[in-house]
Amino acid sequence: MTGSVPGQFTLVLHSHLPWLANHGRWPVGEEWLYQSWASSYIPLVRVLKTLAAEGRSHLLSLGITPVLAAQLDDPHCSAGMHHWLGNWQLRADEASMAGNRALGRHEHRLAAEALADFERYWRHGAAPVWRELIDADAIELLGGPLAHPFQPLLDPRLRRFQLAEGLVDARLRWGRTPEGIWAPECGYTPGMETEYQSAGLTHFMVDGPALRGDTSLGRPVHDSDVLAFGRDLQVSYRVWSPKSGYPGHSAYRDFHHYDHATGLKPSRVTGKTVDGPDKAPYDPELATTQVSRDVEDFVRTVRERLIAESERIGRPALVVAAFDTELFGHWWHEGPQWLAEVLRALPEAGITVGTLADARDRGFVGSPFPLADSSWGSGKDWRVWAGDQVNDLVELNDDIVRLALDTVDKTRDTTTLALRDHLADQLLREAILTVSSDWAFMVSKDSAAGYARERAHLHAHAVREIAGALGADQVGKARQLAAGWGAADGLFPGLDARRLDATAPQDITRPAAAGNNPTATNRGDGGQVESVSAGPAAERRVAEGHT
Repeated sequence: MTGSVPGQFTLVLHSHLPWLANHGRWPVGEEWLYQSWASSYIPLVRVLKTLAAEGRSHLLSLGITPVLAAQLDDPHCSAGMHHWLGNWQLRADEASMAGNRALGRHEHRLAAEALADFERYWRHGAAPVWRELIDADAIELLGGPLAHPFQPLLDPRLRRFQLAEGLVDARLRWGRTPEGIWAPECGYTPGMETEYQSAGLTHFMVDGPALRGDTSLGRPVHDSDVLAFGRDLQVSYRVWSPKSGYPGHSAYRDFHHYDHATGLKPSRVTGKTVDGPDKAPYDPELATTQVSRDVEDFVRTVRERLIAESERIGRPALVVAAFDTELFGHWWHEGPQWLAEVLRALPEAGITVGTLADARDRGFVGSPFPLADSSWGSGKDWRVWAGDQVNDLVELNDDIVRLALDTVDKTRDTTTLALRDHLADQLLREAILTVSSDWAFMVSKDSAAGYARERAHLHAHAVREIAGALGADQVGKARQLAAGWGAADGLFPGLDARRLDATAPQDITRPAAAGNNPTATNRGDGGQVESVSAGPAAERRVAEGHT
């Protein structure tokens, strides 16, 4: 594969976890954060720093949701992570002493590297880590709304507030305001593009079917100047698909099977029908050989796709591959190694690599597109977040948002807007956590559904308690309650209820019944990669619903 290839390839990664601090540890809770931090975020940064040191830039567009950024900067989470890494190293030593020396050596090396990186770069917050990569032009950073709501279902006042505060939060952490976002769940409904433009955004992500499968160019949405970039499923599915994909190869480490004494994963996939105890031991050298093969396959796929799409549209085309960041390392153990090799191999094959902002600036822009209701969930419609299984959560969200906004509006009648009102801030904070898209996703996918419902109702209870005390003119009690909830949910200290606009709420058009959304494209192939699905920590970011 030689010679220059027309167009541009863009890799987009979406990093997200819901607010987990002080809300349980195992099997769902902070453990989920620490696993992803150790297996994905630390190795990803190591890869990007190494490539930047080689003089490479504009490597990828990296979305980091504000709620994840808050946890990576949180002192409680940092202390917990430090302890977790030390425990990982001890578990590796236990495996060696128990006779599994190959597994123990491999895990000890990984744990020691992660611990050294954490103590050197991450121990006092992640913001400087991301800033260094931004300043080196290694990445384009994508922002988003505060706590990852499914925006089409959200009251427009709170939707605008979450987005504006999310961009403010990004600037405070990283010294600049993102120009692009990964819209949570790629959820969209007409009119949101005008909100994006008002917020200063120039581009956002959608799934490929939202653009009727033509993702070869960014498209201005309706009458706005805001561009929608679509995920190229043909290329993305080479890595992460409902039926196949690189992580399911027999040589790669199996995600499911645990050594219960140490919590480590001792096996390789071996075969999709092979039971855990019968799987072959993990062999890092065998996996490394397969990584090189999959890198070669992916580069060939991108090259062929760019050439074909450029010929089809009669001009250089854009190919965007997009994934959850947690795939690389956490779900797919060898993922960071694959990333490092593929980001070197693409330019060597004559392929131009750039960010979404690069694509915008280089003119990979087509004609305006009448974007309709869509997401990257099952069926590409809203069923995951508005279907029959989660009707109760949709109603809960509506009730709590209405109560929170009404209560905040009433506090404005009795307080001066010149002063910060921490009570109103906490009301909005808990309402925002209530409507996180994660809870409906986990229920719809039956992935730790009990934990998800408990979390949604817990934050809803906080709103009701505080609002109830205020409604009874028990201001002192309300402040006491708000302070108590703030001890567990004190994220986004910069959140300021005074910036909530006073515009009357608009009606929210509900979707058609699940599966009957006429504007969505139901590919009928939503599902999990058989060999890489939800493990004991019941992680949210599984392939089903996102492919």
